[in-house]
Amino acid sequence: MTQMTVKRVGVIGGGQLAWMMAEAAQKLGIDLVIQTPSKGDPAVSIAKEVVFASIDDAVATAKLSTLCDVITFENEFINLEALKSLETQGVCFRPSLKVLNPLLDKYQQRCYLKKIGLPTPQFAALENPSQLEFDFPLVLKSRRHGYDGQGTFIIQSLEQLKATCNRLEGVSLMVEQFIPFERELAVMAARSVTGEVIVYPVVETYQQDQVCHWVIVPAGVSEKIQKEIREIADHLLNQLGVVGIFGIELFSTSQGQILVNEIAPRTHNSGHYTLDGCDTSQFEMQLRAVSGLSLGSPKLKSSGAVMVNLLGYEESHHDYSEQRHKIAKIARSFVHWYGKTESRPGRKLGHATVLIGDGEEYITHETSRKQLLAIAQKIESIWYHQY
Repeated sequence: MTQMTVKRVGVIGGGQLAWMMAEAAQKLGIDLVIQTPSKGDPAVSIAKEVVFASIDDAVATAKLSTLCDVITFENEFINLEALKSLETQGVCFRPSLKVLNPLLDKYQQRCYLKKIGLPTPQFAALENPSQLEFDFPLVLKSRRHGYDGQGTFIIQSLEQLKATCNRLEGVSLMVEQFIPFERELAVMAARSVTGEVIVYPVVETYQQDQVCHWVIVPAGVSEKIQKEIREIADHLLNQLGVVGIFGIELFSTSQGQILVNEIAPRTHNSGHYTLDGCDTSQFEMQLRAVSGLSLGSPKLKSSGAVMVNLLGYEESHHDYSEQRHKIAKIARSFVHWYGKTESRPGRKLGHATVLIGDGEEYITHETSRKQLLAIAQKIESIWYHQY
């Protein structure tokens, strides 16, 4: 299987993550075949073929498998059990279903991370809100399908916990220790069919209401912390036997402790800067990994970069061209617009990346961070009509 020639890659999911694979697919001579529910989904416009069906429709995935050489994933909203019969029939999923199995449920994911010795916040499955192991505040999470702040709640009291659980009746939940972190960090890491592992630079992310607003790279953490995070990524991907790319979200505490928050078994928002800021984008790296090719270089092309999400802030069908053109006038900026026809608060409509320096001259982390944060503030001021 590792020697097969891959010319057509199936992607379950047709959102912006699949859409951003287009340039890399063309460069590598790969056709993308997408399974997605709606004709308006971003990746429909770049796909060689499309199977229109919900993400968890295994019958549709069976059809998808006849149109491609290997199948990879844009999101985790799949029905793993329903796909297992396809895998036993010889359909090649990368990452494999065995790799995904301990990761899709957030409680099971935490259990797996603990099992392989990775540091995480304390956690527990929530069965009875009145019987808790943690003090307030704590974090309440949906065990499946939570993303961009959906399904994550900061809980301050038992009354709030009970009210939230009542509102989420029927949803499997977990609780975890609230971490008063100093910074939120993230890293992308990929592993090939031959076991080669590459790790991108560590980034700092800023979340508001559990939605990522901006990412800066490099994160400006010590070499010791960078090394620890690289070792976490390497250990995780090798223990699982991953073929593909993972996003790893982490907390950094004021005591210098690094804790793994969540794992995304795919390309990730925290890696969007790689499209314009690295020798090999996360999207090319995913395609290289799942196609059996050697992995590319994750090296930064510049001294630093900032990626700002262009988030919806109203119910609208506007294309926001005026704001986009203003942002595009910022030196060394790259604006990516996902082509979504509908805006709503918190929805990711696009992103902008700005590079600084040439990677050769020395810029202190403090100076770099200050410069990148000023650029992020300028982009957000333009986007939200404050500029």
